[in-house]
Amino acid sequence: MKKNMGQFDRIIRTVLALVAIFLIYNKIVTGTAIIVLMVFAVVFMLTSLVAVCPLYTVFGIRTCHAKHA
Repeated sequence: MKKNMGQFDRIIRTVLALVAIFLIYNKIVTGTAIIVLMVFAVVFMLTSLVAVCPLYTVFGIRTCHAKHA
């Protein structure tokens, strides 16, 4: 798959995932919110590591700079 996420987008996703993990670790959220936050954290970390977001592909969004040939 071609990369469709820019550096800024990847940083924001990583920060949001770390905030979610912080909230879970410090028991600020409880119950079902833990499961929801953990799923979002995992998805955000994976997509930021591989720089590909499946939803961006579906909607035709591309936040990375295109390389000129």
